Amino acid sequence: MNSSTDTAVQGGERISAATFIKKNLREYGMLISLAVIMAFFQYMTDGTLMQPLNLTNLLLQNSYIVIMALAMLMVIVAGHIDLSVGSVAGFIGGLAAVLMVQYNWHYVPATIVCLIAGALIGGLQGYFVAFHHIPAFIVTLGGMLVFRGLALWLLGGQSVGPFPQEFQLLSSGFIPDPFGSESFRLTSLLLGGIVAFAFFYMSLRERASKVRYGAAAEPLSFLIVKNTIFTVMILYFTYLLASYKGLPNVMVIMFVLMMAFDFITNRTTIGRRIYALGGNEKAARLSGIKTDRLSFYTFVNMGVLAALAGLVFAARLNTATPKGGVGFELDVIAACFIGGASATGGVGKVIGAVIGAFVMGVMNNGMSILGIGIDWQQVIKGVVLVAAVFVDVYNKNK
Repeated sequence: MNSSTDTAVQGGERISAATFIKKNLREYGMLISLAVIMAFFQYMTDGTLMQPLNLTNLLLQNSYIVIMALAMLMVIVAGHIDLSVGSVAGFIGGLAAVLMVQYNWHYVPATIVCLIAGALIGGLQGYFVAFHHIPAFIVTLGGMLVFRGLALWLLGGQSVGPFPQEFQLLSSGFIPDPFGSESFRLTSLLLGGIVAFAFFYMSLRERASKVRYGAAAEPLSFLIVKNTIFTVMILYFTYLLASYKGLPNVMVIMFVLMMAFDFITNRTTIGRRIYALGGNEKAARLSGIKTDRLSFYTFVNMGVLAALAGLVFAARLNTATPKGGVGFELDVIAACFIGGASATGGVGKVIGAVIGAFVMGVMNNGMSILGIGIDWQQVIKGVVLVAAVFVDVYNKNK
């Protein structure tokens, strides 16, 4: 090993675990918070929270929130906000019902049309925000009212359903298992193991790359302990799911989207430009970034994933209702802020948004099991949201 490599290794090892945790306190703090909240409700519900059936329901109930949170993160990082996502999801669910139930469309072309409609809605709102510089808060507040009204008009004020069985599998189906039995889904456990060890391998590779180039890297011992814990947790969760019906189809969709957005935000030019846009729009524009076009794309992306979430939600209910999607925007925005996104833009991680979504989901599920009324659930979620933003502002001022 040459001297430059020796120096790089020493530079990577010089960071202590305490120093590394302190620098990444927001990310690890939210993960620890999620673990504490889950442990609390597991104890308070006498073990009900982590039962395979409830764990599966927890994933299905929060799938559409996670999907929208990934796109909302990009909007917030770019320095904007979208209050219309719940109404858009409800409207698209209604559109899917009209096409499939009333007009007997096949679910594939109907799904494609719904996703295109979501892109057009996001593009329309993004056009006014990006090119006419109307505040996103105003544009999307108007969109929230418009598409809530259009959903009522489209459905005639009534629920429409049921959907074709094939379409229902989008949210209620599970990964086929050619190896397991009705009582245990071996394929789901094997897939969980593959994902867990793939994460472990990728983490080691990423650290080795940082050390090779002399960049600051987390201590090897800390990385091994951390990833060992993650591996055990992933295997345990997939074991619980495998003991019921296995991995839901929608979980595969969530995982693919998470990997795609993580890649985009960390390893692509457009991802870095979105963070630059939210961090300092004027500086980003002066450096040659087409900030208007970039803002427009984030809203188009938001529209597509809001439409996908609307389809998942409608498939889960097996019907489209005029009130579908009501309140989704609160949980989606809260998930991003709780997960570490900054209210002023330029800061936020994909894994943080996912963790934030499950923090909200576990709280909703746990409080429902405990019999806490919807009134106090709203109060508690509001307090948690304000506290998360307060911590972000406090750390930034500090």
